[in-house]
Amino acid sequence: MGKFQIMNYFCALMYEPISNEQLIDIANEFGTPVYVYHAEKIAEQYNKLTDAFKEHPTKFFYACKALTNINILKYVRSLGGLLDCVSINEVKLGLLAGFTPDQILFTPNCVDFAEILEGVEAGVRINIDSISILEQFGNKFGNSYPVCIRINPHIVAGGNYKISTGHIDSKFGISIHQLRHIERIVKTTGLHVQGLHMHTGSEIKDIEVFLQGLDVMFGIAEKFEGLDFIDLGSGFKVAYKEDDKETDVKTLGRRVAEAAKKFEQEYNKVLEIWFEPGKYLVSECGSFVVKANIIKQTTATVFVGVNSGFNHLIRPMFYESYHRISNISNPTGPERIYTVVGNICETDTFAWDRVLNEVSEGDLIVFHNAGAYGFEMSSNFNSRLKPAEVLVKDGKAQLIRKADVFNDLLRNQVI
Repeated sequence: MGKFQIMNYFCALMYEPISNEQLIDIANEFGTPVYVYHAEKIAEQYNKLTDAFKEHPTKFFYACKALTNINILKYVRSLGGLLDCVSINEVKLGLLAGFTPDQILFTPNCVDFAEILEGVEAGVRINIDSISILEQFGNKFGNSYPVCIRINPHIVAGGNYKISTGHIDSKFGISIHQLRHIERIVKTTGLHVQGLHMHTGSEIKDIEVFLQGLDVMFGIAEKFEGLDFIDLGSGFKVAYKEDDKETDVKTLGRRVAEAAKKFEQEYNKVLEIWFEPGKYLVSECGSFVVKANIIKQTTATVFVGVNSGFNHLIRPMFYESYHRISNISNPTGPERIYTVVGNICETDTFAWDRVLNEVSEGDLIVFHNAGAYGFEMSSNFNSRLKPAEVLVKDGKAQLIRKADVFNDLLRNQVI
């Protein structure tokens, strides 16, 4: 562990959560809605992983599709993390953030071959997930540019089918049943296969899913000489509710080390194990602060209508995801049952029958665990403006993205 990583490790151990008072101050300074991220929480999560997998050479590539603000990318790099990208523009952001090409893994899906060529021109690591692209790549580059191959292991995993990516109907990866086709392409074109990759989904609580996948990958690895790594993707679960459990990364780290060392005795080479945590690193660091616009009672429920909607936080409507919600303006008030909804002209229910401390119009409401796929999936639907982003580091709040203004809606429109 380097000097700066040691400093970050101890800072993370000593960090204090962002208080309600500080969130209120941030909302007053930058307005609402506003996304607030806590740097030291990211460090804590990163250090949990590095500690859990210390028994075997392991690398962690931050899946930046979870949150691509360049300040977050720079901070992850300062911790010692690497970068996983799914588009060429994420690659470009990573390079601007200071990552070197060899620290970036590029895993696009269903893209034009021209985008793959841009990745090669940038010098980053290429991960290929279709037979068509693999064949085009092999014919063009032969063994002159090493690649990783993404396999679909046909393992169903994750919180629901929408976030499971390793099942038989998934568009991701090359089916394990097409292994002979992969072998023929590699042999014919002379491709240098440097690594093998799989990713089965998100919200994986059962560590046996990872170990099952690892066993599948070991079976495939026997077909390829000279591999350097096996990438197990991610899917580490974070806690959303009070009684939720995270993926037991400590036990997983020990079990992965045991399995890898056993396989390596037969393979006659130590293989690095790679992971691509995204949500695990940044989900819990994020707080999304909104204002209660209106309290609306109907014959069925009491609505809290806030100054946001699924244009800013789509996960509850898209994935039926749960976010803990707090009234930070009245944290000790009597508890009431509310339905929390947004202000856009669509059904945009954040939560039904949620117990909150009594809410009055003008109160500030916080959605917790909002760091991953919150701002990143936001839009200007209904011509609403995107919110600001703020990073709290060493107790100080720093604006890392300005809130939209009206002219941002007109940018690129031809008038």
